[in-house]
Amino acid sequence: MRLKSSIWVAAYLRRCQTEGVFGAVRRRGAEEAGAVFVKVATLDGNAMLYVPAPQAVYDGSRPIERFFMPMSKERLPEQSVEERLAKEIRFDPDAWIVETEDRTGRRASSLSSPYAPRCRRPVA
Repeated sequence: MRLKSSIWVAAYLRRCQTEGVFGAVRRRGAEEAGAVFVKVATLDGNAMLYVPAPQAVYDGSRPIERFFMPMSKERLPEQSVEERLAKEIRFDPDAWIVETEDRTGRRASSLSSPYAPRCRRPVA
């Protein structure tokens, strides 16, 4: 049994907040098991989009973990990311959209690690 989407999203946003990163739920999906998409806006007209990893990646003994894959290795124009999100919502109306803002885009790299949710401000 996996952790409810609503609990995972709340934990991710709380972690971002405690580390000084702005994050918000743009679209609330199904409480129990809605897919979660995370957009990291880099505030320069570009963004990264992290989509749920395939089910084969999950380990049943660690239900709290969620794994994500970047839609692209490079930042994409925000319009492309928004088009993909619109397509995902048409396909799965139970999906969540969470958005964070980070000029460096480094926040996103923690999503593809096995220890998400994680949000860190870069050390200046």
